[in-house]
Amino acid sequence: MAKVLKEDDLAAIEGIVQGHPDGVSVGEIAEALKPSVPRRTLQYRLKSLADAGRIVAAGEGRGAKYRMPTAEQAAAQRAPAPAAAVASEEAAAVSLSDASRKIRQYVSQPVTARKPVGYNREFLDSYRPNETLYLSQEQRAHLAQVGKPNFTDQEAGTYAKQILTRLLIDLSWNSSRLEGNTYSLLDTTRLIELGEAAEGRNRLEAQMIVNHKNAIEFLVNDAEGIGFNRYTILNLHGILAENLLPNPSAPGRLRRMGVGIGKSTFHPLELPQLIEECFNQLLATAAEIADPFEQALFVMVQLPYLQPFDDVNKRVSRLSANIPFIKLNLSPLSFIDVPRTLYTDAVLAVYELNKIDLLRDVFIWAYERSAARYAAVRQSLGEPDPFRFKHKAALRQVVADVVRGVMNKKAASAHIASWVERNLADGDREKFRDMAETELVSLHEGNFARYQIRPSEFERWQKAWSDGNKA
Repeated sequence: MAKVLKEDDLAAIEGIVQGHPDGVSVGEIAEALKPSVPRRTLQYRLKSLADAGRIVAAGEGRGAKYRMPTAEQAAAQRAPAPAAAVASEEAAAVSLSDASRKIRQYVSQPVTARKPVGYNREFLDSYRPNETLYLSQEQRAHLAQVGKPNFTDQEAGTYAKQILTRLLIDLSWNSSRLEGNTYSLLDTTRLIELGEAAEGRNRLEAQMIVNHKNAIEFLVNDAEGIGFNRYTILNLHGILAENLLPNPSAPGRLRRMGVGIGKSTFHPLELPQLIEECFNQLLATAAEIADPFEQALFVMVQLPYLQPFDDVNKRVSRLSANIPFIKLNLSPLSFIDVPRTLYTDAVLAVYELNKIDLLRDVFIWAYERSAARYAAVRQSLGEPDPFRFKHKAALRQVVADVVRGVMNKKAASAHIASWVERNLADGDREKFRDMAETELVSLHEGNFARYQIRPSEFERWQKAWSDGNKA
């Protein structure tokens, strides 16, 4: 279990800082502290005091100094956030239960007023798949109704692929926003669609969003193979954490060191063997859950609570919550309009109280918002042709082969007939042949790029197609 910081240890440091009104460096504190402690331990204690508002850090790196907070700073730490500020961020008016409101009152207190706690293994051990339920039957039925877009008998990932362009932007932006990323929606759109980073922004913010995009594509493109297993979750973390962690070997690897949670009294597990054991248990439990919504909420609760990775745990939980939705062609969850403070409080409640009420309220509300969003997106796209969608890759290949082969109509017809004979089942051959020939007839300078054909290739083919002779 993680070590709980002793008040005497913190008070000793606080006393040294108090004796230096103009500020004191880490080295000076280390020299004055008796008995002495390792530098890393001292820095951890200083961070805990700063997070609690008991001391104030000024400057960075070796030049950083610590001093006592001013009267105004101390008062601000004790006082709750102004009602107007909370109202502006939570304009979406998430409906909260009485239990959730009480939980918010507790986690909104200063850190010093909340009880230090360690990881409670019983919280995971006591969960029995398909017996223990975070969501009631009524709640699960409601979510199933709002999240089902009627993609019956379609391969995994069909719905997510249809709305992928919108999903990449929505989920990348909102998940990054919940981490404090300052990119706007338009900034995110330009970065994802054009590869243009916003001027004057931290490079790490752009990296976070690009990592989200890559991680979502990984889940959608491998919809059949993903699941709650080590392959999926470790690689998901590896993609989300790329170029964001100090240790280049940390992405995709379980944690081997202790970590602290800013502005929380929660101390996660530190022993690597226990982290590994609980991680495997968490995945095995999630994989056994039959209901996709219960499965998603379970992962959003238990994965950040375990903190299996050096960092980026909540991002992994938000994207992995979408695994059952992608696989079953349900509406994805992209956290549209979720207030950051509300989500943070919900996660803190899990960390410090093992209570899921607030996170459950946020989850249900967020899923309703996301489902409504993608129902509208899908309506604007129109109903997809299931046959065309099923054979999208094959159609692209055949059309490109005809163009690059500079085939005239006769040669193209023979090529398509031969291709479908070799690659498609009897029932699909005639319909695919008609679709491919129609596509070739409709090809023009304004639509050939979607087949990854170069302008020079199109020009050569168009002449042969028009002349009726093969070049």
